Amino acid sequence: MKKIKVYDLPTRLFHWSFAALFLGAFILAKTTGDESLAFAYHILIGIVLCFLIGLRIVWGFLGSKYARFSSFRLNPKELVIYFRDLLTSRTARFPGHNPASSWAAVAMLSLGLGLGFSGYMMTQSSGNDFYEDLHELFANAFIVVIAFHILGLLIHSFRHKENIARSMLDGGKASFNESLDIKSSRPFAAVAFVFLVGAFTFHLIKNYDSANRTLSTFGKTLQLGEVEDLSKNGVHEEKARHRENDDDD
Repeated sequence: MKKIKVYDLPTRLFHWSFAALFLGAFILAKTTGDESLAFAYHILIGIVLCFLIGLRIVWGFLGSKYARFSSFRLNPKELVIYFRDLLTSRTARFPGHNPASSWAAVAMLSLGLGLGFSGYMMTQSSGNDFYEDLHELFANAFIVVIAFHILGLLIHSFRHKENIARSMLDGGKASFNESLDIKSSRPFAAVAFVFLVGAFTFHLIKNYDSANRTLSTFGKTLQLGEVEDLSKNGVHEEKARHRENDDDD
């Protein structure tokens, strides 16, 4: 069965990078505490995740046909019809995002930005429970969206006998008119995507002070952990230095 190319390489790279980074950040958040040194990497991953979203938003206007937001099926009526057909009959097939995956993509991008904003505010206002609760709310909502997204993929794949998730690996979908093909996978844009993400990640690592758990970037200094606990540690270290000086005297 002949396939057409529908998802360009930058879109696919973003999709899997986004999934891997969110999973890594989520695991670190659930397995480490604010006082743990490893927790700082949860925040660093979150910053890279927001940078990825920024690139995806740009690509949503400059990318190939099915990468653009203009191709998303965001009409609420279409979404209702899609779910109705999903429950009662064989649903229509779309070369790009279907109504459900279109809304899921918008929800995940929005929640990702919400996570970035609330996480940033947590670094600026230690002990503020509001932003911590908001951050957790966004994370849990993200998990719910992912669960429904995966469920939708499974139902679609079962009904159409098609491994739809594979389209985000090879970029292709079968049984569509060849005129719908995107013609190019945009390899040079993919190289630029990898370079930008790599350069930004290197910048973060270079400017991260693991001893104090601070990140200095773009004229701002972020505290990546519990400021209060770090202050206590600083006091203990200062007292220890005074004791050493007294002993020397």
